Amino acid sequence: MASLLSPSPAVSLQNKVNHYKGNGLCTGGPHAATQRSAARRGGRCRLAAKAQATVEGATLMRGADAATNRNDIGFLSIHHVGILCENLERSLDFYQNLLGLEINEARPDDKLPYRGAWLWVGSEMIHLMELPNPDPLTGRPEHGGRDRHTCISIKDVSKLKAVLDKAGIPYTLSKSGRPAIFTRDPDANALEFVQLD
Repeated sequence: MASLLSPSPAVSLQNKVNHYKGNGLCTGGPHAATQRSAARRGGRCRLAAKAQATVEGATLMRGADAATNRNDIGFLSIHHVGILCENLERSLDFYQNLLGLEINEARPDDKLPYRGAWLWVGSEMIHLMELPNPDPLTGRPEHGGRDRHTCISIKDVSKLKAVLDKAGIPYTLSKSGRPAIFTRDPDANALEFVQLD
């Protein structure tokens, strides 16, 4: 990844990112900073992405429309994250009714051999899939940041904290002190919610 951002020599970004800004949806691991603008058209998104990170005093920029990918694949964003659930209605109660995510009505729900739902998270989506989960529900780390997790950027961690407190849903705060909450959905899938300006 460093070779994509730095001209030469390659700078290792692992554990060296000092500053990030952005919004959207990301998965666990070192967070690339992203700023996105999106226009929804027929259930699809057109994205323009820019990334910026400060690494040991050097500012690195990358534009998605530039041919920066060494394979010229042209990565734009994460389109959706698939999350397994045992009971679709129970999961929709959590994601839709508690968190307030909206269903993407344009996505097919009858063309797959299992029940599911697509939920908007900004310009990306979560795909809930009612399928058997191969992961154990017990024995998982208490702190979701030490488990596979999906990270969703939000505007105000304190408002989410109040929603989780009112619903009696356990969570942990970020161990690094940044404004972030880790919790689990009804199927023990780990979720991180990070506050970005």
